Amino acid sequence: MTGNGTTTQLNARSRVLLEGANRAGARSMFKAIGLTDDDLNKPIIAIANTWIEIGPCNWHLRRLAAKVREGIKAAGGTPLEFNTVSISDGITMGTEGMKASLISREVIADSIELIVRANAFDGVIALNACDKTIPGTVMGLIRCDIPALALYGGSIAPGSYNGKDVTIQDVYEAIGAYTKGKISLEELHAIESVACPGPGACGGQFTANTMATAIEILGMCPMRFAGVPAMDSAKDDAAYRAGQLIMELIAADRRPSHVVTRQSIENAVRSIAATGGSTNGVLHMLAIAREAGIALSLEEIHHLSESTPLLCDLKPGGRFVATDMTRAGGIPLLAKRLLEGGYLHGECLTVTGKTIAEEAANAQETPNQEVIRPLSNPIKATGGLVILRGNLAPDGAVVKLFGYERLTHRGPARVFNSEAEALQAVYNNQIVAGDVVVIRYEGPVGGPGMQEMLAVTAAIAGADLGGSVALLTDGRFSGATRGLMLGHVSPEAALGGPIGLLREGDIISIDVEARQVNVELSEADWAERRAAWQAPEPRYKQGVFAKYARLVQSAAEGAVTLSL
Repeated sequence: MTGNGTTTQLNARSRVLLEGANRAGARSMFKAIGLTDDDLNKPIIAIANTWIEIGPCNWHLRRLAAKVREGIKAAGGTPLEFNTVSISDGITMGTEGMKASLISREVIADSIELIVRANAFDGVIALNACDKTIPGTVMGLIRCDIPALALYGGSIAPGSYNGKDVTIQDVYEAIGAYTKGKISLEELHAIESVACPGPGACGGQFTANTMATAIEILGMCPMRFAGVPAMDSAKDDAAYRAGQLIMELIAADRRPSHVVTRQSIENAVRSIAATGGSTNGVLHMLAIAREAGIALSLEEIHHLSESTPLLCDLKPGGRFVATDMTRAGGIPLLAKRLLEGGYLHGECLTVTGKTIAEEAANAQETPNQEVIRPLSNPIKATGGLVILRGNLAPDGAVVKLFGYERLTHRGPARVFNSEAEALQAVYNNQIVAGDVVVIRYEGPVGGPGMQEMLAVTAAIAGADLGGSVALLTDGRFSGATRGLMLGHVSPEAALGGPIGLLREGDIISIDVEARQVNVELSEADWAERRAAWQAPEPRYKQGVFAKYARLVQSAAEGAVTLSL
């Protein structure tokens, strides 16, 4: 490149950084890392990577980034990779570190926005895998609104134990079984050693695969790309093709604002409902919608779920894992089913330039597959997500149902002010059939960070109490959670929500069909307790946790740190 440079349609955005005599300093800095005038005259493409060596979910993203780079170069662009953060939920679960997980979603979005805005890229590809990296990257891409796509790193293969597929869910439930004396330490070790056989995100329709499904149906990930397993050679091909595709997006000036619409968000929510996806999908779709300036409420999510059949027989409630779904026909087959039933807006544009209906038209179903049910034979007629209200959750609570759970429960409150307290009570055999385990001060502000409760819910299931104990929390759940577990209770305890006024032994009633969760207290009792309640001291006084607690909004608003 000379001092004047050459502006084309494809590199127009990056010229502010690289064109003209006054930009010689920037060009000189780029030449220091080996770029040439020819490289700098091409479209400059960001690869926003969430690679991290801590855990299997994102471990392989360096490999995929290399393939993305090859695709970009082959299509005539210059790739520049940068990294952001990721928190492994499976590793931090049940510890103070789990509070960082949801906070990381905001940090990921912020860091992508910062780097992309600072460097005037012509396009960006975001690589994601573990739970919060998927919504976090998409939120960042929406903010920047330049030609962009997201690529999911893919699911881990299932492990095998005694001839059965196992996942990280089985490890956590085995911990509960061990504490109850139902299995030996040697058996726990054996399950632990085989459940995660290599790189990739957790294998059931837990949060990562839930959100991977959602962003492909949303249109931000090219169809057929998300479902390819992490270590399948076809994933390399998908990454290479993604690198080529970004140049097509730039040529068409196809941006997230063209893809993420009210209609495509509804499509994504329905995909979560139809697959029995994680309750975290509620938080993340609320957050994605708000980034796009689209109004979305808990009630709208409930009605979308209520009017969508549950079609996919996937763990944690079902029999199969994500790789089974891909072999059955994958996300394209799910989209085709939902389109045939009139559940999706088929006209919604995807990053490929085709509509969701066009992409799904060529879906191939494997003969005799049992993973994705036909519309004539759903697992149940309504989706897995239900929003409850009542005097304990005036702003809402979320429960996920697969179809076999009991729909009512009435029992005494067992009140704990942290997940750690509740987990120890389960381990000490202090929770019995009929109890309602209440875990509070774990919301977005109180936690802070709204940590997941898989350690507790899996311990309850592993102790054979999953069918007789309910759980209520202002925190949230792993996608691997199953049973009558109500999360995201709003307002949260730290902000004076009713869950913070509960006392040991209070009688709580849950009625899923009536969409109610209530405690049996008189108005006089409520008034007395409200008058006596005092806000607790913040758990963190400085640093990122404290900053998040000051800025974050309610779980009913997606636990976002912005206000529209």
